[in-house]
Amino acid sequence: MADVLIVGDTERSAELRHEVPLAIDDPFVYAEVDGHRVAVIWSVEGDRIAKVDPSIEIVRADDFPIRELLDEIDGDPYRAWPVNVVRQVRSLGVRRALVPSTFPTLIADALRADGVELVVDPAHFADRRRTKTEAELAGVRAAQRAVDAALGRIAALLRRSEPGDEGRVVDGEPLTCELLKTAAVTVFGEHGCRGDDLIVARGPQSADGHDPGSGRIANDDVVLCDMFPQHVESACFADTTRTFTVGEADREIVAWHADCLAALELTLATIRPGVGGDDLNAATCRFFEERGHATRLSSPDGEALRDGFFHALGHGVGLRVHEAPALGLVGHPLVAGDVVAVEPGLYRHGFGGVRLEDLVLVTDDGCEVLTDFPYGLDP
Repeated sequence: MADVLIVGDTERSAELRHEVPLAIDDPFVYAEVDGHRVAVIWSVEGDRIAKVDPSIEIVRADDFPIRELLDEIDGDPYRAWPVNVVRQVRSLGVRRALVPSTFPTLIADALRADGVELVVDPAHFADRRRTKTEAELAGVRAAQRAVDAALGRIAALLRRSEPGDEGRVVDGEPLTCELLKTAAVTVFGEHGCRGDDLIVARGPQSADGHDPGSGRIANDDVVLCDMFPQHVESACFADTTRTFTVGEADREIVAWHADCLAALELTLATIRPGVGGDDLNAATCRFFEERGHATRLSSPDGEALRDGFFHALGHGVGLRVHEAPALGLVGHPLVAGDVVAVEPGLYRHGFGGVRLEDLVLVTDDGCEVLTDFPYGLDP
């Protein structure tokens, strides 16, 4: 069994947060040596780790005092951390280890200079996070409940809105993307989640895919809402998109919505362990192409596709909003325990777009849809 080494903090390193399920801001050393798990960390944090996972041995970082390094680093504060990590790793007996692709270069250079062989193995770390722990899956479900509630709050505001001289009005105020986002972020907080970089895009903005959205909702408009909050306690994300219309819905938007819903239902009926993410993506592309929509499956290599279905079908969700498995031109075979976002969409630059996205748990014999919000255009 290969040794494993991760250096970082659990707020920024998904690989480390998977192994140490606590929010720890300061970087520390985590290793697996001969199958034995160990963290070199300050005592106060070590006590917290011991409570949630007694299988992790705690080595006190206090036993590696910085004072002893002052002569070696010539008083340079930027050298203190990498030199101290070398001492800590050396004490664990690690001379060759697998590391994630996010492993800090500064630390890698110091360790390699000390003779430690580091093997960057992104697949190893991505695959070990594929099947969610019970705590992670509970966090994903909690984040998804926040999304469903936020979509409900936005839908209620859209329903209450009325036509105005310069666009829609709600409760006597201009109805804007910013107002809808604020409402959603408030709901996230009520559900123990955070996430202020959500998408609420109107009209032509909805054709961009990732335009966060801004400005006044028109009297007759399309509003695309893509929400991916993070559950604070578990650090896990959810991801769901719904598209609404207010006023008179454009016939093309209505037709696209029907095609996206049919594509989503086709995918949900097909998801099961062993199915390739690339195969699911290809099936969706063929479905759209049969209905006259352009997709990346048939577009010439190197040509930018801005209309039709121009992005991948989906992606994994967990300690990152985008993680393995991939559901695109390149994809991974699905495994039970994967959580994936499935998001067929259709767009035309300068006009608008439609996207429907469900969060899905891959089960032993199919899938469970975690999203619990209606698909309709009418809010």
